[in-house]
Amino acid sequence: MSGISPAADLCRPAVPRGATGLAWAGLLLRTVRGACLLWVFLLAGCAQLPTLQGRSQSVALQHTQDTALGREFVPLARQHPGKSGVIALADGPAAFATRLWLAQMAQRSLDVQYYIWHDDIAGIMLFDALRRAAQRGVRVRLLLDDNEAGNLDGILAALAAQPNIQVRLFNPFLHRHWRFLDYLTDFSRLNRRMHNKSFTADNQATIIGGRNIGDEYFGAGQDFLFVDLDVMAIGPVVKAVSHDFDRYWASASAYPVGRILPPAAPGAAAVLAAHAAQLRKEPVGRAYLRTLAHLPLPEELRSHHPPFEWAVTHMVSDDPAKGLGQAPADEMMPAKLDSILGTPKHEMQLVSPYFVPTAGGARYFEDLARKGVKVTILTNSLEATDVAVVHAGYAKWRKPLLRAGVKIYEMKREFSGPQPRYRNLTGRSASSLHAKTISVDRSRIFIGSFNFDPRSAKLNTEMGFVIDSADMARAIPEALGGSVLVRAYRVRLSPQGKLQWVEHKGKKIIVYDTEPGTSFWLRLGVSTLSVLPIDWML
Repeated sequence: MSGISPAADLCRPAVPRGATGLAWAGLLLRTVRGACLLWVFLLAGCAQLPTLQGRSQSVALQHTQDTALGREFVPLARQHPGKSGVIALADGPAAFATRLWLAQMAQRSLDVQYYIWHDDIAGIMLFDALRRAAQRGVRVRLLLDDNEAGNLDGILAALAAQPNIQVRLFNPFLHRHWRFLDYLTDFSRLNRRMHNKSFTADNQATIIGGRNIGDEYFGAGQDFLFVDLDVMAIGPVVKAVSHDFDRYWASASAYPVGRILPPAAPGAAAVLAAHAAQLRKEPVGRAYLRTLAHLPLPEELRSHHPPFEWAVTHMVSDDPAKGLGQAPADEMMPAKLDSILGTPKHEMQLVSPYFVPTAGGARYFEDLARKGVKVTILTNSLEATDVAVVHAGYAKWRKPLLRAGVKIYEMKREFSGPQPRYRNLTGRSASSLHAKTISVDRSRIFIGSFNFDPRSAKLNTEMGFVIDSADMARAIPEALGGSVLVRAYRVRLSPQGKLQWVEHKGKKIIVYDTEPGTSFWLRLGVSTLSVLPIDWML
């Protein structure tokens, strides 16, 4: 019996002898299957999260004005008391290069928090940038949500084994390969994810927004890419982001990887470094480095012409207790955004890739439109969305919104390579809107991770900036798509009350009576899902 677990032994059926063997074998096989399933449930039920007792404590480093970033940014902030300097990062490669630049410039600390981090070119290069910063003596704290981090176990363990690097997982899974076992016994917790995204260097500069870490978020020449938006900020709002990171780092959902993952393999850090060195020689890696070399921000700082927009900027985020279902309603993003953004009086522009308004949200937009507020919504078309099942939670509200006078635009699918051959309810298209913004009265704007859907509102933790800047509130929605008539369908109602999609191609106008670029079966699947009570999960 050496080397064989009791579970494996239990699940090995014996074969009976004789003429009735087949009947007995069938009965025995069903019995054994039931016993194996019971054993799986017992294994899942016995697993428990490790204690957090003795977990190290740390907070954001203060007094970093003598760092290279501090020497650049502190004097600028002093010239604009009470305001923060912000730069919109709409270009994907520039958004990546700016993160890489901050990692290279950091001298004291890097606090990094993300929902998704891929092990592709962008992901590996940034992992290696964190490793190299730690080698210079920079304290690195990396907090990742564990929903899609399972394939990063070896890398995360390797990073955590290095001096000056700490790695924690938010709401971790205990079963690293058979994750469904954790869902069977701990669904309520694991259905709540940390959707926050921030990258903060020396407590002097930070990047927040919609982008996760992966090639598709940075326009890395993949067949699939996101149209996305980040903001780099300096000044007082950076301290607010650092304080918020401390809350999440010390939360009851943040587990050191050493208590969840097995130890790193010998030489794992060297393998990571070699892998990153090889990727930097790849075409995409070389393109990233060229973008970094020609990044305008460092040159503009050297020439004393910084490109920052100076504005009162509010950092808003969920209480991390939301990750355990313990946050009060007034500590959640919808209440905070409502308090800061206020009620639109003239105009509201909402950009949300996953737009699931529910009955309450639909009534809100309808009431605004009937009061004379110009409400415009930009979301993904069915052909462009990367999660078609979410479209089911949105599609059923189009007609009532349009009848009330709300304008709806749906982002087209745009190809950067060969057209994909396969699309289904969870499949990917060539391009997809991923930015999240809310512009109110062309005077203030929200930019962050928050989607207008129940998952962002009630389940996932979110964060972002509300920026009191008329220039950004006017420019950002336009910058996302250039001309919205070129990059999106205008959704309207026909005289008979049917949905139509209007496409502008130069001087030519094309009107579709069914959702463009989709199959009958995909539309049927979405229509079927739209009648199910699943909006709360979307």
